[in-house]
Amino acid sequence: MSYLHISCALIILCSIAAGMIRILSGPTAADRMMAAQLFGTCGVAILLLLAKGMDTIVLLDIALVFALLAALATITFVRRAWHEQSGVPRR
Repeated sequence: MSYLHISCALIILCSIAAGMIRILSGPTAADRMMAAQLFGTCGVAILLLLAKGMDTIVLLDIALVFALLAALATITFVRRAWHEQSGVPRR
């Protein structure tokens, strides 16, 4: 077990706490969405660091799924915001 990888994962976990403050105080939906993207990115980084530190290959697959879900959430948010802004009804 590599303590360097695990300690880096804990440091990244602290940045998620900073993102939680932005979600609670963010004045717009875009601010909140960017903080949610931070959660996705940090989650993937933490999983990759833990996979390397603990020599667990399964965590790599989970990190890949999290990355795909984060991209899908961003696309969904942008489509919804675009349609609400333009006044075009959603399909």
